Amino acid sequence: YRDLHTFELQAPTRLIEWARGNRVCVAGYGQCDGNEILQLIPPPTLLTKETQGLCPERDFKVECGGFSERPVYSLKYVPDTSLLVTSGPPDSSLQVWQVSAEDSDVIKSVSTIATENGTGQSWAKIATISARAPWVLHGSRLDRVQITEVESRKNVYTAASRGSEELSSLAFLDCNLLLLCCATGRLCLADTRQPQGLVEAVPAPSAPCGEHWCMGTRHAAQGSEPSSQPVARLSSSGLLALTDLRKTSEFLALAKARVPSPGSGAEFLCVSWAPALESYLAISGFDGTVHVYDTQSWDSSGKEAEPIFIHKGHIFGGAGGSRDPPLVTVHTWHLQKPRTLLSAASDGSLHVWDWVQPCGKC
Repeated sequence: YRDLHTFELQAPTRLIEWARGNRVCVAGYGQCDGNEILQLIPPPTLLTKETQGLCPERDFKVECGGFSERPVYSLKYVPDTSLLVTSGPPDSSLQVWQVSAEDSDVIKSVSTIATENGTGQSWAKIATISARAPWVLHGSRLDRVQITEVESRKNVYTAASRGSEELSSLAFLDCNLLLLCCATGRLCLADTRQPQGLVEAVPAPSAPCGEHWCMGTRHAAQGSEPSSQPVARLSSSGLLALTDLRKTSEFLALAKARVPSPGSGAEFLCVSWAPALESYLAISGFDGTVHVYDTQSWDSSGKEAEPIFIHKGHIFGGAGGSRDPPLVTVHTWHLQKPRTLLSAASDGSLHVWDWVQPCGKC
């Protein structure tokens, strides 16, 4: 490691979200009442773009917080606002939160976005954008995807679909293009300018029946087409598929990660592209580790890929007292520091780490 920071939360968290001012938001997912939602100030070394030397203050600090009466399974910061949107069981409704001003340390609930026939549906996956207005894209199944204006709670778009597959991930490619990933691995594109159109982009790679999939997207570089950025899909058996949405008839690359089979339901599967490194991605959700890969040399053979770094800190440096090994529940990349990641685990540990570039990769 070049650097490693650890912080112990009061409860397990499955969410890490960057907010304005380089703040970090986390939330608990316990089934009981009183799940915490916290906004943390990172250690000073993470608030500068350049790597600094030794710093006397190495801990996160709680800036403000609140409590959710339901488990928080998804949390997104609404860009250019002080709002957070969360979702979680027992239905597909959304909760909107206000991160208070400097004179208060409270994150308070301000509204609920109810969904049609939301009762009995699984919790909603969400994505946010503020290109036109503060919008949230949300849905639990392919035929229940919509965009809602966060502040007015007005529905501004509903996607059309004949399928009702469960969704695992969704994303704004830009203010018009939406990308949806089904749990079966199927990708679908939607365009807000064509309310009746939902186009299947590409089916899932050949894999055993019952595989669960998730996806990771990259933000398009300024001036480039949003569909030009590769989409990564990860299956519960560790299969990784890279897809160019402009040419869906073939895969950019296929590879197999060296990971154990997930425990139950693959609910913590996570794959993400590095925002400041061209071909790097990270995966987690199989055990107490995070694997980092350089995809530059991958082809379509599907052979096993060798990670360039494995973070094992949650296994050896957890909160202690737990009988079961911790499971990494989520990870995310630092927005400016190329090789810095944050990861959280089921034992309440939150880590920020930066690995040393391997020799020959400089």
